[in-house]
Amino acid sequence: MTDALDAFDRKILNIVQRDCTATADAIADRIGLSTSAVQKRLKRMRTEKIISAEIAVVDRAAVGRPMTFIAAMEIERENYETVAKFREWSKAYDEIQQIYYVTGSVDLIAIITAPDVEAYDRLSARIMQSNPMIRRINTNVVLGSIKVGLFVPVEPDDEPPET
Repeated sequence: MTDALDAFDRKILNIVQRDCTATADAIADRIGLSTSAVQKRLKRMRTEKIISAEIAVVDRAAVGRPMTFIAAMEIERENYETVAKFREWSKAYDEIQQIYYVTGSVDLIAIITAPDVEAYDRLSARIMQSNPMIRRINTNVVLGSIKVGLFVPVEPDDEPPET
């Protein structure tokens, strides 16, 4: 899909990832296109799901969810439909912010936010009770955030990624 992105699309993506409230006028001024051209490109990238969401990032502590937990889960080796079932089950729990299906000693990694350890314990008990094919959960408590973000570097067509 990124083959369809030209240099202007890539510049637009880098701008809106940092500030999704940037106006088409402001983007146009920064990259040297007309406002209408920027609007058309944004509309196309939204339609094609290149831009999949535009959200507000909320300070967890300010809303009473200061704690983050990294839960590494092992599933029964002979039952990988558990991943699909857990994906569906987890949609009901906004406190489960991210889930990754990974290689290595565990199968799933979940990023979970909670107001305190007790709330996390209740959720992890619910996970185990509702998803019996999850064999074990190993939890790391985040002591401090060093870097948090979802920015995806979008290099211009003519520049290789930095090494």
